[in-house]
Formats: sequence, structure tokens, C-alpha cells
Amino acid sequence: MGDRGGYGQFCPVSMASEILCTRWTTLVVREMLMGSSRFNDLRRGVPRMSPALLSKRLKDLERAGVIQILSGRAGATEYRLTEAGEHLRPIILGLGEWGHRWVESQLTLRNLDPSLLMWDMRRNLKPEPLPPQRCTIHFLYPEVSKTRQNWWLVVDSGTVDLCNSDPGFEIDLQVTGSLRSMTAVWMGIARLSQEIDSGRLEVDGDDRIARAMQAWLGLSSFAPIERKVP
Repeated sequence: MGDRGGYGQFCPVSMASEILCTRWTTLVVREMLMGSSRFNDLRRGVPRMSPALLSKRLKDLERAGVIQILSGRAGATEYRLTEAGEHLRPIILGLGEWGHRWVESQLTLRNLDPSLLMWDMRRNLKPEPLPPQRCTIHFLYPEVSKTRQNWWLVVDSGTVDLCNSDPGFEIDLQVTGSLRSMTAVWMGIARLSQEIDSGRLEVDGDDRIARAMQAWLGLSSFAPIERKVP
């Protein structure tokens, strides 16, 4: 299986690596473990992966018994983890925990991607600290290309939507600043208050939403893990 020849060893580590260690495979499994089951949602979690390669990896994972490919409602294709796929959860999360704990933060923050950051933020956002009415939060990253500068999180009745074009709603909170700073906050490498005080992030709008930002932001699931490197 995969793009490379097999290792030719009977060792279970070798056999598992032939399935999981092809390029992008662990990230596709990560997205499915986080709840993505549609092709377009999977693509948003791996935005630098081509659709053709994603299709190939999904077929490889089906052949390996890691996922099932099903016809969902209205004929839409859905991708579901099998029992074998679910058993990868501690392995994939363990990789993430190791990376967060031991990979130096300057390397982590070299790989900036606003679409992936905002998709993760949308997935982990906690609506409870926000006012009960619809809230629209606009993020602006001036240093990136124009097509990737603007992002809107729309929270309504506990549902969180992510838009890359103006949804047309009144903005309740505007967050402007460095993509690197927002990524550092999200990963738990920096505190939101530090980045605002330094001027790297600027927050304008509803004071209630601004004060609660550290709470509703949610942060990466790896943020609470103690880092062992600077």
C-alpha cells in the first residue's frame, strides 16, 4: 500500500507504518477523529492536500480497513472510521502531544496557515460564554494575501459557521493582527492578554465578547499540555 515500497519486515510497527506513514495519511485520520465525515470538510482540515491525493488516501484507508465509505443522506458520500480506525485515536493524539511537548515553538510557528487555524478555531469554539443572540466575529490578518486575510466566525443558537467572504451581518467583535500571534495563542504558546498588550493583536467591539475571548476561543486540544522546549 501507499507511495513507497513495503518495509519487508514482519514486525507490527513495520506493518502499521506501511498503512499510516505515507504522506498526509495521519492528518486525514486526525480530521476524521475530530469529526469530519464529508470530503469538503476533510479538505478544509488539510487545505494544502490536493483533492486527487485525498481521494487516493481515503481509498487506501478503506482497503486497509481503517474507514468505511458510505452513501449518506441525499446520496452524499460519507467517510466513517471503523473499529480499527477508532483504535488509532490514542496513537494520533499521542503524536500531537509529543509534537506540542517537544517540538521547538519557532518550528511550530513557521508553518502558518490561516484557513487551517480558523477551521480549528471554528471546531473548538465554545458558544456558552457568548451572548445568546447571533454573534459575528471578524478576524483580519493584514500580512497574508488578500484572499486569505478575512475570516468570519458566526455563532447562532450554539452553531458555529466559518466564512471566508463577508456574511453580511453586523460585526460584534473585530480581531486584527498577526497570524503568528493568533496561532501562538491558539496553540497555548502565548496568552491572549500578552498579545493584546504587546499590540500584536487588536480587539474592538462588544466589551462582553472581548473580555470573554480567552474562554470562548476554546484553544487547541493540545494547548494544556506542558511544553518541554522554549
